[in-house]
Amino acid sequence: MHSSHTTPVGEQRNTLYPVFLKVRNLHVLIVGGGNVAEEKLRFLLKSSPDARVTMISPMYREETIELAEKHQVTMLHGKYKKKLLKGKHIVIATTDKPKVNIKVYNHCRKKDKLVNVADNPPYCDFYMGGIVTKGHVKVAISTNGQSPTTAKRLRQFFEEVIPDKVDDLVQNLNEYRKTIKGDFEEKVETLNEFTKGLVEKKEA
Repeated sequence: MHSSHTTPVGEQRNTLYPVFLKVRNLHVLIVGGGNVAEEKLRFLLKSSPDARVTMISPMYREETIELAEKHQVTMLHGKYKKKLLKGKHIVIATTDKPKVNIKVYNHCRKKDKLVNVADNPPYCDFYMGGIVTKGHVKVAISTNGQSPTTAKRLRQFFEEVIPDKVDDLVQNLNEYRKTIKGDFEEKVETLNEFTKGLVEKKEA
């Protein structure tokens, strides 16, 4: 008899699949040049300063221009056109014109591009969630597009509870892993045993 993985009635789960993208190998297009466009750009560059980004907008905020120039972001002046999707992998639509944003979404769907229409969950293939970074350790937080404020509070919580020295642990374990003999499974078993104490609950 097969066991079915059903979700209890009334209980919802987050079915999004988290990935960590090397955006220096991808090309991101941001449609728009206002506050939301700058927010998305800043968020992207904070995590990946070497991201390949192109923006298209009739006009840009001064702060956006300063930020873009620091990170070699390509800024095009004009209106969005479908041909701009050529060579792009990820598209973020941030204009204050819903018709334009929906047009971008529809074009992306036809061209198999990942697209995010800001503040419009039904028109998103992905969300840009909260991120905690401690050296090599990165934690991404998603509330399934329901509550950015909750994601922000969780980010602040994890920033406090994850020690800054966690990166030393990552580096040291990486060096230790290189010295372990045996095949992949044996290495995993050894590392699991070695790090078990990190997650064991301390008795009160």
